[in-house]
Amino acid sequence: MEQDLQLAMPDGFADAVLFSPEPSRPLPGVLHFPDIASIREAHRDMARRLASQGYAVLLPNPFYRTGRPPVWDFPRKMGEPRTMQRFAELVGPLTPDAQHRDVMAYINHLTARPEVRPGSIGVVGYCFGGAMALRTAAALPESVAAAASFHGGGLYKPDDASSPHLVLPKIAARLYFGHAVNDGSMTADNIAHFEQALAAWGGTYRSETYAGCSHGWTVPDNPVFNPPQAERAFAELTELFAETLR
Repeated sequence: MEQDLQLAMPDGFADAVLFSPEPSRPLPGVLHFPDIASIREAHRDMARRLASQGYAVLLPNPFYRTGRPPVWDFPRKMGEPRTMQRFAELVGPLTPDAQHRDVMAYINHLTARPEVRPGSIGVVGYCFGGAMALRTAAALPESVAAAASFHGGGLYKPDDASSPHLVLPKIAARLYFGHAVNDGSMTADNIAHFEQALAAWGGTYRSETYAGCSHGWTVPDNPVFNPPQAERAFAELTELFAETLR
């Protein structure tokens, strides 16, 4: 089953898609946060594949305050002025407070669905969605059992009081992070400091950098898509959820 939805949110309505392979039987729920290009066929395919493993997966448009999918009407090119302006338009409204309110709403929408089994949920985020996955785990720790981020940008922001890593003390979930190499949004130095914060947090986690992978390597419509490493990332994700949501 695939159902296109309009979710009532704190500041409007968000497009979303719910995937469930067995709608007659409630399954563990998962939130799937896409990258900066939001809902499109590539992320539908990724959410669809995850659902096929036995989950009810909700794929929302986190950028609903700015627009409905497709949220881009021109090719993205890092450094190009209009690309950077569009990034700002999409991300700007998503302050930490707005993200907190949004993730609470997404959790409520997901867990209220008849397709979703009562109990703990999981969350995965890509690119900008990685930070949202982290904030989701912190927003309702008693409900989120596992959270994963792939090529998550800005997870550690030095000298920023709103850096996502600062929510770690609120998290009870098991965590997984798959980083890219030479990633301007999450540099090797950022990763090192982030992993120090994870160690200080003291929870259960894994954090690794995928050799030869650039930012966005898991998403099939990205120019840097790396099929073998994307398969490894999917295997890590499904193992995480199998061990925490079953």
